[in-house]
Amino acid sequence: MKVRVDTDLCTGCGPCAEVCPEVFEIRDDLSTVLLKEIPPELQDKVREAVDACPTGAIIIEQE
Repeated sequence: MKVRVDTDLCTGCGPCAEVCPEVFEIRDDLSTVLLKEIPPELQDKVREAVDACPTGAIIIEQE
């Protein structure tokens, strides 16, 4: 799985980093993806982070 953050939509509000800090971090008021490939054991948490994002800024690019 690969994931990215649409910086035009991201407000840096932080639910993604709260739900899945292993993958998301807030830097310069934007969410940043820390891993190039999401390991299987974190994929459910990434999906939760996608659902938690109020602006829909997190996009799963490859399952």
